[in-house]
Amino acid sequence: MTWGNSMQRREFLTLLSGAAAAWPLAAGAQQPSRMRSIGVLLALAEDDPESKARVAAFRQGLERLGWSEGRNVRIDYRFAQASAERAQVLAKELVALQPDVILGQSTPFAGMLQRESRAIPIVFLGVSDPIGSGFIASLARPGGNLTGLLQYEESITGKWLAMLKEIAPHLVRAAFMGNPKTTPYDYFLRAAEAAARSLAIELVSSPVETAADIERAIASVARVPNSGLLLKPDTTNTLHRDLIIALAARHRLPAVYTARFWVTAGGLMSYGIDQIDLLRQTASYVDRILRGEKPADLPVQAPVRYETVLNLKTAKALGLTVPDLIIVRADEVIE
Repeated sequence: MTWGNSMQRREFLTLLSGAAAAWPLAAGAQQPSRMRSIGVLLALAEDDPESKARVAAFRQGLERLGWSEGRNVRIDYRFAQASAERAQVLAKELVALQPDVILGQSTPFAGMLQRESRAIPIVFLGVSDPIGSGFIASLARPGGNLTGLLQYEESITGKWLAMLKEIAPHLVRAAFMGNPKTTPYDYFLRAAEAAARSLAIELVSSPVETAADIERAIASVARVPNSGLLLKPDTTNTLHRDLIIALAARHRLPAVYTARFWVTAGGLMSYGIDQIDLLRQTASYVDRILRGEKPADLPVQAPVRYETVLNLKTAKALGLTVPDLIIVRADEVIE
C-alpha cells in the first residue's frame, strides 16, 4: 500500500489504535452485564478433603464455561456437616441472599431449599429419587424450579451385593447401613432385599445416625461369621468413612462402597460414579440457568459412566483371594 501523505498515515493509525482499544470492550460486552450470584449448600464439613475437591471441581467447571469468581460471579458456600438442623439454617441463609441459582447436595438438603423457595432455580446433585421426593414431575420435564443430576437408582444395590458375593463367596449375611434422614432409606432397602434373596444373603437393616450407632451396627453384624457390609450412599456414612473403614478392617468384614474415595482411604472395593466429575457436570446446568434457561425445561441427567476400584492390599488383610476376573474388570487397582 502506498500512502499519499503523512496526514493520511496518521489518520489510519489513529483509527487502528481506536479499534484496538475497542476490542476488549466488544469482547466484554458478550459477558453478563452484571455480577451474577450462586448459592451452594454442600453436605460435608468445609475442611473435609472431599468438600475441598468438590468445590475445586465446581469452580473448574464454571471457569471452563466463562464464569470467574470475583469477576462476573459471586459464590456463597455453606457446609452442613451432615447435620439436618444446621442445613435448615443454612438453606434459609442462602435463600435470603436471593442468588440467581442455588446448588444443593443430597435429598434432604435439596428438599429444604425447595421448601424455602419455589422461585429461585435450584440445581441438585446427590439425589436418587427426585420424583418420589416430590422435587420434579418427570425426568424429562421437571416442571418446577428444580433440576439436576441423579446419583444412584435403587437397582444399583443389586450390583453392590453381587460384587460383595463375588469377592467373598462364603458371605451369608450383610448389614445394610445408612441414615434414613439423609437419603431415601426404604427406596434402596427394598431393592437390596430383593437382590439379597436371589443371592442367598440375609440382609440386616441397620439404620444409623451417629458414630456410636455405626459402631454398634458393625459390631452386631460381625458376631455372625461370613458377614459383610453394604453401605447406602449418604452423607452420614461419608462423614464417618474413616471410622467405618477402620471397623471393617478390625472385624475383618468385606464391604462394597459407593465411590472411589472410600477405597483410596483403605476400603475394599467400590462401584459408582465419579463424584468429582459430577460436580463439573453440575456446573454446566448452573451455567445454562445463569444464561436464561429454566429448570422446568432442563431434563434431569442420569449417570452414564461407572467405575470399579479395588484395593488389593485391603483384600489381602481380610484374607480374601480376589478372582482374576474382578481384577481385570476393575478400572483401578490399588496395590
